[in-house]
Amino acid sequence: MSFKSFSKLTIVSIFLIIVAGSLVRMTGSGMGCPDWPKCFGYLIPPTSLDQIEWGEEKSFFEGQMIIYDEQLWMANRNFVSSEVYNKENWVLYTKHAYAVFNPFHTWMEYINRLIGAISGLLTFMMFIMSFRYWNTKRKIVFLSGMTVFFMGFQAWLGATVVFSVLQPVQITIHMLMALVILALMVY
Repeated sequence: MSFKSFSKLTIVSIFLIIVAGSLVRMTGSGMGCPDWPKCFGYLIPPTSLDQIEWGEEKSFFEGQMIIYDEQLWMANRNFVSSEVYNKENWVLYTKHAYAVFNPFHTWMEYINRLIGAISGLLTFMMFIMSFRYWNTKRKIVFLSGMTVFFMGFQAWLGATVVFSVLQPVQITIHMLMALVILALMVY
């Protein structure tokens, strides 16, 4: 695939993540995953409430999150629960106090993150491909490198949006950075 074609594919992926982010915002799904980069401690998010609730004789893994007593708790080790809730197995999640589970919101946010990860990989691959222009058009290599850096910064901004529990200023900065990345790609 030519660099130009691959760049167009990357632009489409970045546009798709902007659309996905807009859908997350419109559906109120921004806190669908209360942690970052995982979702309730999972690489693939839960689909039902029983996956994030405490229960007797249930296996939990280190980093797994549950909602218990209207708070988020994170397992501090792998264990199987006993007949009673043991607070020593859990650490209160302190980055924020938002403790709601809605499968639709969770999956909307997860799909947004997934498209973001794919876009990040495509951007990095585009940067690698840009080195064929090192001797003739170094500007392309520089701009591709800037785009990779901005994509990493954008991922960090996405985390700050979640940790701020969707503060409008954080959301605005996150959206503006997406537009900067898109403008850089189109340029």
